[in-house]
Amino acid sequence: MAHRWKNDLSWDDVTPKSQWLNRRQIMAGLAGAGVIGATRPALAMGPWADQDLEPNTFEEITTYNNYYEFGTSKTDPAQNAHTLDTSNWSITVDGMVDAPGEYALADLMADLDIEERIYRFRCVEAWSMVVPWNGVELADILAKVGVQAGAKYVAFETVVQPENMPGVRRRVLDFPYVEGLRLDEAMHPLTMMATGIYGEPIPNQNGAPIRLVVPWKYGFKSIKSIVRITLTDQEPPTSWNVANPNEYGFYSNVNPTVDHPRWSQASERVIGGGLFATRQDTLMFNGYEEDVASLYEGMDLSVKF
Repeated sequence: MAHRWKNDLSWDDVTPKSQWLNRRQIMAGLAGAGVIGATRPALAMGPWADQDLEPNTFEEITTYNNYYEFGTSKTDPAQNAHTLDTSNWSITVDGMVDAPGEYALADLMADLDIEERIYRFRCVEAWSMVVPWNGVELADILAKVGVQAGAKYVAFETVVQPENMPGVRRRVLDFPYVEGLRLDEAMHPLTMMATGIYGEPIPNQNGAPIRLVVPWKYGFKSIKSIVRITLTDQEPPTSWNVANPNEYGFYSNVNPTVDHPRWSQASERVIGGGLFATRQDTLMFNGYEEDVASLYEGMDLSVKF
């Protein structure tokens, strides 16, 4: 099992006290009803703790989304994703694993503790949020199925429900949406599979019932509504890299020194910051440089962007 990661932002960094107290009441009620699993509280302090960080509310997080299967407008997912069918969810795990198969989500998550993780979220479009996720480390799921020697990458695939996803019929991208990580990225303790936000089940528009979260990469790497995980020795295709390889690399690490061909990545607009809020500087690896820079030692990140 992977070593544990310690959070560096507190609830006070993302939520006004009144909402934080209300959230604790909600969590207590859900726990009493047996709805959520065991959680561990977030710890304090970090590089953004000293900044005047505007909080992201549950409403902001769930109404400003990219999920092209439900439309290209930021408001489309919240309006349309109620049609997503998440009943009887299963995930196919295949490729270079010891125990391939189609797993019910509950079986895959059995015996794993749900943790609270407060992560920065940086979109490639140069806006950002801070999101309190609930979930488990991906490494713990991979340990359950057994990664075989020789595996180098993990590929992911999103569900496709044409009857429930109006964006799929418009073919903005080739669907299903696919993503991938190098195995060491996937096994890093920061990488998690999220099943909740603010202690509640993750809303459809945010990737229900389970999604990837990789906080040092641009948000589109954190693929939603996952139905397949494949271990492979070949770098897997990723949807945006296939659609436009000159603009979206396989790695897609947050990097303020490597601009998108059509806009700067040096700064970002904080969602919830208000109409007249100034942009803030983007941090290397979205602020997780100390944790993940060693993964890319010796690589030219202007080439492997």
